[in-house]
Amino acid sequence: MEMECINILKLSLDDPDTLFAVAHAIASKVRIDIIRLLDTQKLNIVDIAHKLNLPVSTVALNIRVLETAGLVITETLPAKRGTMKICSRNLEMIQLKLKQSEQYKTNTNSYVIEMPIGQFCDSDVYPTCGLLNSNGILYPSEEPAVFYDPQCITASLLWFRKGYVEYKFPSLLPLKATIKSIQFSMELCSEAPGFNHNWPSDITAWINGVEIGTWTCPGDFGDRKGKLNPAWIIENHTQYGLLKTWKVDDRGTYLDDVRVSDVTLGELNLEIKKQIRFRIGVKHNARNIGGMNLFGKQFGDTEQDIIMRIMYT
Repeated sequence: MEMECINILKLSLDDPDTLFAVAHAIASKVRIDIIRLLDTQKLNIVDIAHKLNLPVSTVALNIRVLETAGLVITETLPAKRGTMKICSRNLEMIQLKLKQSEQYKTNTNSYVIEMPIGQFCDSDVYPTCGLLNSNGILYPSEEPAVFYDPQCITASLLWFRKGYVEYKFPSLLPLKATIKSIQFSMELCSEAPGFNHNWPSDITAWINGVEIGTWTCPGDFGDRKGKLNPAWIIENHTQYGLLKTWKVDDRGTYLDDVRVSDVTLGELNLEIKKQIRFRIGVKHNARNIGGMNLFGKQFGDTEQDIIMRIMYT
């Protein structure tokens, strides 16, 4: 699949989460200075720290904020000793629309379903793998077979090294509705032993069997406790992920409002289906097989499971 990146990010009041993330990212002199440095060149984190006379840890933290907002992209390359993270500017322009669309004001043309992460209809996962609910680990086992136990529907955190989980969402739209866009949002990160912020993983999404795009998650996050995690969650393990949103409309596919592929609504066979299949996972032939953690509303930082939102007229 051809992957394409656009240089303009369009923000509006219709998507307050993305607007807040970008506003937060640029509300810092340090992060503005980093963006200036990356205007015409790619730099690693150590070079940026040297040029700005800042600790490497401070630069790494601010790069992560910029990366989450989609303003900077990073890639991990071999170095003389281990690897190094190379940073580059991802956008040339940000457009902000302050007038809210009528469909978001009235909410009459929005169909929303929240699917518990444990309620997958199919899975094909490989160790390390497992499931957690609010009471603890469902089974003290790394056997993929636990994903077929009836108790898995109570899970609020699941993980695996490669493979996928798939969900079936109902599509109960009005008879003559015309779909304008479909999006899925969830909290995700890689799956490393313990945790490792430098552990890239290529996480791919499919709708009705059509691959819509891949996100390279930078790592498995555990430097602090997840905001929603129970008190008994062990430290030095995965704690939280990043909230990611895939959206498909008539123009293409977007990840957090940045275009990532040419797949459009017309390729998803949505109009003739009363159910919509959404699959998320790590392909066997992925460049970065770094696993996946999927967070439900009782774990991580975001109080939600997988949310499907369809906009229609």
